[in-house]
Amino acid sequence: MTAPRLGGYALLAVAGVLVGAAGALVQAAWFPGGLLLALLAVAGLCYGGVKAMGARMGGGVPAGAWTVAVLLLTSSRPEGDFLFGAGLGSYAFLLGGMFIGVMCATLPLVPQPPGPPVRLGK
Repeated sequence: MTAPRLGGYALLAVAGVLVGAAGALVQAAWFPGGLLLALLAVAGLCYGGVKAMGARMGGGVPAGAWTVAVLLLTSSRPEGDFLFGAGLGSYAFLLGGMFIGVMCATLPLVPQPPGPPVRLGK
């Protein structure tokens, strides 16, 4: 694995953490639009990672970093502060984001057949 490729995966991991933290704040603030926005951000990052890196790991790295960040944000502090409430939106964000991450990380990569592009019926 080359250094630029490792750098790309590191950037995807950092972006996964940032999308997880931003989504945790947005999904509760503007329910239900914020939830949809947060889940679309996860989907865009993971699918974009697959397309940018040309490998399934391009979707798995940001999905894994997103999951770790969100799970760490669910824990409460000793003072009793917490980021996620026990509501339907929080659970939809957690489970939906994990589902989207797994879906993007397991997409089949179907290469285009070699040769010039043709139209059907010619």
